[in-house]
Amino acid sequence: MGEIGNQPFQLSFNPSLKIDFQGSRVTSDGGLIVVRELDERLGFGELIEQHLSDPRRGKNTQFPLADLFRQSVYSRLAGYEDVNDAQRLSQDPTFRLIGSEKIWERGAALTSRLQSFETEVLAAEANFTGLAHLNRELIGRVEAMDAPQRVVLDMDSTEIPVYGQQENSAYNGHFESTCYHPLLLFNREGDCLAAKLRPGNVHSAEGWDELLLPEIDRQQKQGKQVVFRADAAFAKPEIYEALEERGVKYAIRLPANECLERDIAELLTRAPGRPSSKPVVRYKSFLYQAESWTKARRVIAKVEFHLGELFPRVGFIVTNLETDSRAVVRFYNKRGTAEQWIKEGKQAVKMTRLSCHRFRANEVRLWLSVIAYNLGNLCRRLVLPLRVGKWSLTSLQQRLVKTGGRLIKHARYYWLLLAEGHLTRRLFGAMVRRMEALPAPAG
Repeated sequence: MGEIGNQPFQLSFNPSLKIDFQGSRVTSDGGLIVVRELDERLGFGELIEQHLSDPRRGKNTQFPLADLFRQSVYSRLAGYEDVNDAQRLSQDPTFRLIGSEKIWERGAALTSRLQSFETEVLAAEANFTGLAHLNRELIGRVEAMDAPQRVVLDMDSTEIPVYGQQENSAYNGHFESTCYHPLLLFNREGDCLAAKLRPGNVHSAEGWDELLLPEIDRQQKQGKQVVFRADAAFAKPEIYEALEERGVKYAIRLPANECLERDIAELLTRAPGRPSSKPVVRYKSFLYQAESWTKARRVIAKVEFHLGELFPRVGFIVTNLETDSRAVVRFYNKRGTAEQWIKEGKQAVKMTRLSCHRFRANEVRLWLSVIAYNLGNLCRRLVLPLRVGKWSLTSLQQRLVKTGGRLIKHARYYWLLLAEGHLTRRLFGAMVRRMEALPAPAG
């Protein structure tokens, strides 16, 4: 058992088996080719050229900006959370083939080149602003294909723990950690429309207007009806007033207080007799005006009695929706999917990997993760057949992206021979046909 020079390994348990390493010809991320085809169909390269500028000169331009950008985004989509991985991915066949012809033979960028690209080139003011525009225009191209007239927006914040001396990181008493506290805006299809990295100690709703109001204006200019959902952190009168001024419907959770509980006192008493084995749910709709409000607003109360629990579960929602109480609560509860999308972003595309010292560099890294998340979500929405359309982003990564393959170069063509596991020839063909059926993006 062993090796001589570059000869293959031979193991004692199976004399017929020989093992060799051909890293430049074998890939474990062959499924990224599907995402690259969707990227082409959506005009992702055109968006890169339109919104990002390249200040590099001379030998620094041997890797085109679009190749570096794709390498940064696709590596996150494949689950590689750090640019240190670029060293070994540079010769990976998939990462060579998703770029331009210039890097097919040379290989993708190494760690040092990718690091300076993310922390210097993309951190420049014009390019940093361009990342937000590029992300929104990517979603806009899909909206132009088939957009509903009613747009639902979900806003939420989350915790990204840090373990070093990152600029603007701070202790957050609610999360009980030193962290960043980003704000994210989603539509009901799970696309992340906007993001803002914030210091760890800011209020959950801090900066809501920077993300929400431009998106409302954008949708209303297209003649869309906008509805907004958020949790109790966004129960602020200035938010209600801004939404009402723009004719936006909303359902926002309201923190409980003594005045609200007095208004539903009759619902808080458990019915006499043997408790039901099923939850007993009661609703009430009433007008309520807090001291800080300029007018009374509709509040929906939901009271639930559960077997074995001494006290009922009570929740309040402030809304200007005109549907019945049960429908308002059912609509609001769907807001929980936004928390699931954030969880997918953290687990699948490593949104939490903000380990640079400079705050701006970490802002760039957050945007790269958001764009990677959106590419994955668009692949799930537009490309996956219905039978697998409910895959989580982690499942998409493990079952599609992580497909082994071998690259063979012929005189005129490259052949990428993919292993059949979760990704079969039939499934691959169905995805290609779905992409071919997509209308050409506007713009």
